[in-house]
Amino acid sequence: MQYADIVHRCFRCGYCNFTSDFQDFNCPTYNKYRMLSYSPGGRMWLINAWLNKELQWSEHFADIMYSCATCNNCVEECVQNKFNSYLSEIFIAARGEMVEQGLVPPTVRDYLKNIQLSGNPYRAPAEDRGKWSEGSGLTRFQNDEYLYYVGCVGSYDERGQKMALALGKLLIKAGLSVGILGSDEKCDGNEVRVLGESMLFEELARQNTDQFAQLGVKKVISLSPHAFNVMKKYYPDYGAGFDTLHYTQVLWELIKLKKLNPGQLEIRVTYHDPCYLGRHNGEYRAPRKVLQSIPGLSLVEMRRNRKDSFCCGGGGGNFFTDILGSGPDSPAAVRVKEAVATGAEVLAVACPNCAKMFEDAIKVEGLEDRLQVRDIAELVLESLKD
Repeated sequence: MQYADIVHRCFRCGYCNFTSDFQDFNCPTYNKYRMLSYSPGGRMWLINAWLNKELQWSEHFADIMYSCATCNNCVEECVQNKFNSYLSEIFIAARGEMVEQGLVPPTVRDYLKNIQLSGNPYRAPAEDRGKWSEGSGLTRFQNDEYLYYVGCVGSYDERGQKMALALGKLLIKAGLSVGILGSDEKCDGNEVRVLGESMLFEELARQNTDQFAQLGVKKVISLSPHAFNVMKKYYPDYGAGFDTLHYTQVLWELIKLKKLNPGQLEIRVTYHDPCYLGRHNGEYRAPRKVLQSIPGLSLVEMRRNRKDSFCCGGGGGNFFTDILGSGPDSPAAVRVKEAVATGAEVLAVACPNCAKMFEDAIKVEGLEDRLQVRDIAELVLESLKD
């Protein structure tokens, strides 16, 4: 297994479980289960024992490995600079070993099978992939300056579709030269990669990079931080010749250039940093700048924010596999209660996965009358009032 030579170096000091000020447990699985085996250090020990045949594979072992949300809090907080930057990759590599041996949990197997057979985790027809765009004014990409890449959640999930449509309308309002792929869009593969299926990921990455090259794509606007992450950091290994931007970065530039002029919106908002936009890629500024550009909007921070943001629990494939699970101690439930504590009316998000996770948690926690989940693009569009 890749990284097998360094996995033994962790001595389980526990820094990886905390925020930078040590006030909160910030590893989603450790926060939920409060067991060492569900901490990053515990996973390192288990992986090392498994590789050395001191531990036999079991369904429970697999669940521990796949419950990791790859939020990168451990990467941020680990004090061992000889391996801290590789922590998430070590866990992904261990999953890769399980994939090769056919030892993955059923929900992981089904997710990967659906991607392989249908091109998306919903087993939905490819011709339905662009239906969300009806009424947006968007057209098929044809030598436009930007390709708007929506992704599987934005294309097929009802909540994601609303976000995709709101952003599409904003891009058209701003007069941007932008197009979509519609039914020809393919899965970006971020979750395939983090679930350990490297061969399927390579196939998806090559398909997308080849398709974008043939179409002459130079700039990509991504709805999802997950797609933003994988296209920006991993697609260059497969010959990608385009730049990838998260949509909040684009919106902030459009607002600065006065191509979008947000209107008055009297509302109290708190913002959740998505792991794949924040900790994985260091973008904390653009989403906040967009929100602060809306007159009347009051932005209040949750106790855990920016690099200390608490994961929604949907990363690492858990949005689809649900191995981390729900309940009052689930990451999404903990996070919406933290949002309510700020006194905000709205929990603003910049990721379709986060939006769905939080809306479900709000219903389960009975907080519908106290908190709404709104995407940043939806808030900007609402402020325009036309």
